[in-house]
Formats: sequence, structure tokens, C-alpha cells
Amino acid sequence: MPLPRFPAYIEGVFEEGSSTFESIDPSTERPWAVMPAATADDVDRAVRAAHRALNDPAWAGLTASARGALLHRLGDLVAEHSETLAQLETRDTGKIIRETSAQIGYVAQYYRYYGGLADKIEGRCLPVDKPDMDAFLRREPIGVVAAVVPWNSQLFLSAVKLGPALAAGCTVVLKASEDGPAPLLEFARLVDKAGFPKGVVNIVTGHGEACGQTLTAHPLVSRVAFTGGPSTARHILRNTAANLAHTTLELGGKSPVVVFADADLDSATNAVVAGIFAASGQSCVAGSRLLVERPIHDRLIGRLVDKAKAIRIGDPQNRATEMGPLATARQIAHIEDVVARSLNAGARLMTGGQRHGAAGGGFFYEPTILACADQSVACVQEELFGPVLSVIPFDDEEDAVAKANDTAFGLAAGVFTSSLTRAHRMIRRIRAGVVWVNTYRAVSPIVPFGGYGLSGLGREGGQDAILEYTRVKAVWIRTSDEPIADPFVMR
Repeated sequence: MPLPRFPAYIEGVFEEGSSTFESIDPSTERPWAVMPAATADDVDRAVRAAHRALNDPAWAGLTASARGALLHRLGDLVAEHSETLAQLETRDTGKIIRETSAQIGYVAQYYRYYGGLADKIEGRCLPVDKPDMDAFLRREPIGVVAAVVPWNSQLFLSAVKLGPALAAGCTVVLKASEDGPAPLLEFARLVDKAGFPKGVVNIVTGHGEACGQTLTAHPLVSRVAFTGGPSTARHILRNTAANLAHTTLELGGKSPVVVFADADLDSATNAVVAGIFAASGQSCVAGSRLLVERPIHDRLIGRLVDKAKAIRIGDPQNRATEMGPLATARQIAHIEDVVARSLNAGARLMTGGQRHGAAGGGFFYEPTILACADQSVACVQEELFGPVLSVIPFDDEEDAVAKANDTAFGLAAGVFTSSLTRAHRMIRRIRAGVVWVNTYRAVSPIVPFGGYGLSGLGREGGQDAILEYTRVKAVWIRTSDEPIADPFVMR
């Protein structure tokens, strides 16, 4: 049987592309579909299509409320087709069907939320110091947006870019990762069905310079919204030096979860397990550094080891499965390297630490817990993007804060304690864009998201995100009927 083929979506047309590549099923390590590899010419056409659509009355002439209605329609279609999208994401990335179904079902709320905000973008009048002048501010679409997303949680990570961009009146070229692009290429059909004018949303995928660099450096791109790793982000910043595109970066993390001795251990245990082993640890907010107060250190590790050993690993399409494979061969190789270096540096293996022999091959890796005496080992310092938990003891609150902040990243953090005053002190002192107290991984379209340090620039989500897709235009209106004075006549 021939492999299914997925087209790109450029200016309202579905195109298989002159160049293609095979996508690998992470649970079997075998090709399962053929994807379009966008060339530099393809990307240029997509950007130019978005630029034309930006000024076309079919889009530019819509009222803000009409744009909002289109976003509501898109949200409804995502909800209606969430199971199909979930199955594709599971097949192409290995993320278990229980997670993809729940997450994509919630993604619809993001489009509805930004649909509701579309006609809430307001200008304002200014009380200027000129008696015969009025001045006011308008907010207008920033222009063509290049949205670049990774394979993990791609429909969610697209929604936090597409939603505010379209609500603001921008047009978009969305680049899906070459690893697991199927759900976003299928999502293009929902964009088309929702009734967005041609060229408003274009969706491509491809490799390296031909696709990513051409897109982010394109002279007609005014805004880049990127989610991925710091190394790629540096390339993007260099790319945007030519077009001076406004750029936001949502990058990686080494998020600390701090558990004090007075915490509810049942709640903390379940949150830690969800924070590191959900999505096989392939989450930018994975709670990969666990800081535990010494009196409960051994007891909490024991609970976590028991939970880790009981996790059901296997076919990601099976709803009984609790953890699936990693997404790519290079990802599992990276994890093996970091774990090996960490063990050589003195980390103690509490459980896991090797590939899992799931039937039919696949990039499966065991839930792994490493006990570390300090933060110098590789597994504590480097983002693994996998199911590996590093556990470090701390002595008191000062020690916990010092260790939590001992990282170049600063995306998220968790704090578990029964003391409200301690919780507030930790919230103030931890350098992270998101702090969860007595919970972990809660998200909402209403709440901004982003990090400090190497975890990125800017914020996504919430009301203010929509303003990041607008430019401010200052307008002056002279209110006097008298002729303007001759500038060369001195009075």
C-alpha cells in the first residue's frame, strides 16, 4: 500500500510539493506518510500570498467582529475534528492518544477566546498640550507573521500564535516542524473550511535554510513567533537582523519543582509524576529538577520510584497506555548521552536509565530517576526533553531558592508547601515566568506564558498577547478653522 500523502497549504490551495520526505512513526521506527518539503520558492510564494491577503478587502475589509466570528468557527471545527487531529498527532509524534485528545479538545477554547477579543482591541485619545489639536492612537495589524512551532503540542503552540495574530488582522505563514507535521497539515483543511480568505493562513513544512531561514529572514515578514530551542532561536535572531521583524521566543526549560517537608506528599508525588513523565517528558515546562527538603528526600524518592515502575509503556494509540515513545531517534540518543555522562559524574540511578523493549521497536525510553548530590551533573544543567527526573536535596528555604535559580533557564517552577507565607516568599524569589503552587502544568488562554533568561523573550496567551501583533499609529487632527501661520513670519 502506498503511504498517505499530506499537502502544504499556500494561498488557499493544497499542494503536494515538488520535493517530499517520509515521516517516521516513533512507535515503530518505520515510515508511515509522505510530507511536502517546502523549497525556498514555496516559502516565498507563501509569504507573498500572505502579504497580498493582508491588504485585500476580503480580509482587510472585514470588521473586527467578523474576524472574531471566523475564529469562533475555527474553534468549533477543531472541537468537531479533535479526535482525527489527535490520532494524527499520536501517529506522527508518539504522544499518547489520551494526552492528544484532551489537549486538542482544549485548543478549541484558545480560538474562541481570541475570537472574543478580536473586537476588544482599542485605541485611545491623548490629552495633548496643544489647544488646537486632537491626538489619538490606533492599533493596526503588524503585518505578515511567521509562526514557527515544534512537533510537541503543536496544535496548542500554533493556537497561541494564530489566535491573536488573526484576531489582530494579521496574516500568517505557519511552519510546522519537519518532525511530525501531519496534524498541522490536516489542520489546514479546517482553516479552509472555516472560510478564511485565501492567503490569510498558509501552512508549510520543510528543512533548514530552504524553509525556516527563508521564512524568518523574508523581507515581507514583520513578526516572528517561535517556539523551540535556544540554538535555533539564535539563528532566528540572526535571520531577522535583515528584516527587523518583531520577535518573540518561547524556548526550553529546566523547571524546578520544590517540595518542602510540610507538603502534602500524595499531591506532590502525583504532580511530579505528571510534570516529568507526561508526554514522555517532551514538554518545555517538564519539571525535570526536583528539589526536596532533606527530611522527606528518601521517602519522596521511594514513592516516585514506585510510581515510575508502574507506568504502562506501549502503543500510544492504546488508551490504556500511560507513556509512549520519544519523537525521534536523535532525541533518544541525546538522552542516552546525558544520562551516561551524569552517571559517570556521580549521579545515582534509582530506576530506569535505558531503552524500553516495547514490542515492534520504537523510540521508547524508561521513566528514569537520578539522585544527584548537587547541581553540577549534566542531567541537572541540560534540558533533556525526555522522561528523566533529577532529584537534589536542599536544607532550608534559602538553599531551595539558590538551587531553583541556579540555571540559565527560567520558564516555569512548582512549589509544594502548606505554608501560605512561604509560598508567597518563593513566588517572589524564584526567577521563572510561571510559578505553580501546590499544582503543576495548569494552562489557560486567559493566562500569559513565557520565561526568563534562555527560556525566551516575550509572552504568549492572555489579553496582552494580541497587542504584540499590532502597531501603534499616532494620529494628529488640527481642530482650528484659522489658517496655519506662515512659518517664516516671526511674531
